Amino acid sequence: NGGEGSGALGLAVGLKLVPHGTLATAAAGMLSVDGRCKTLDARANGYARTESVGALVIAAGVEALLLGGSAVRQDGRSASLTAPNGAAQRVLLLAALGRAGLAPSEAASVEAHGTGTALGDPTEAGAITAVHGGGREMPLAVGAAKASVGHSEARSGLGGLLQARRVLGDPVM
Repeated sequence: NGGEGSGALGLAVGLKLVPHGTLATAAAGMLSVDGRCKTLDARANGYARTESVGALVIAAGVEALLLGGSAVRQDGRSASLTAPNGAAQRVLLLAALGRAGLAPSEAASVEAHGTGTALGDPTEAGAITAVHGGGREMPLAVGAAKASVGHSEARSGLGGLLQARRVLGDPVM
């Protein structure tokens, strides 16, 4: 299984107890001026910081039934924290598909990072299109939890996983 575990416990908490992070991201121009995360939208103007708590248990073998496959990868070299690397994103998508034993045209959905930024979302959409765009008989559903709940930063990956499971019909409490 590529060095990743067969079962997992995920727990993440994101609390904004002091203003320093919000002040820094606002000064860097990363926050949405209207407080809305407009993921994969032409009106995207930054992200909205949120607080959150999430937990998930995946038993051995259940991941393949519910999610198909997963992969872990750092985004690679880029111009800055806010400038994603499309090539690294394509490698990540192909690795997850490979672990699931799927061709890109066979995937039913993708849970995007989808921050709602004018640079990040088009880069991610381009990577998804490059990997999943050709030879599809059915449309690809692309979701992003941040469009509903904002960007919970350290907990965002778990939020995306919970959202993907919800979309696939797995009851999430």
